[in-house]
Amino acid sequence: MKAEARLFKSLADETRLKILWLLMAKEELCVCDIMAVLGITQSKASRHLRYLYHLGWVNDRREGVWMNYRLNVAPGSPEDKQLKLLEEILGSRPEAQALKEKLEQRLAAKCETMASTAAACKCS
Repeated sequence: MKAEARLFKSLADETRLKILWLLMAKEELCVCDIMAVLGITQSKASRHLRYLYHLGWVNDRREGVWMNYRLNVAPGSPEDKQLKLLEEILGSRPEAQALKEKLEQRLAAKCETMASTAAACKCS
């Protein structure tokens, strides 16, 4: 039962729930995008992402100076079932929908900025 206790403990923090929600919306996100959408510092975002990483919820990938994160749950696993339930519960919540919209706006603005500087857009 220790594994289940860790699983539920990981979901007991609002910031971690929000991060998981954002990662459910996009295949992969940069820490900078999570910071901007949630209005948190880099150290807070990284601390929560490390927590989720050590529990196996997310994988990370370095791209230059950027760290990108994506969900890392096996289909049919307890974590997968929890994420599906979480998505169902949060899907009807106005705050959760507002976070998704804020993420879309952030990524669109980021792509526009990258396009104007002739950089390749990797936001989609």
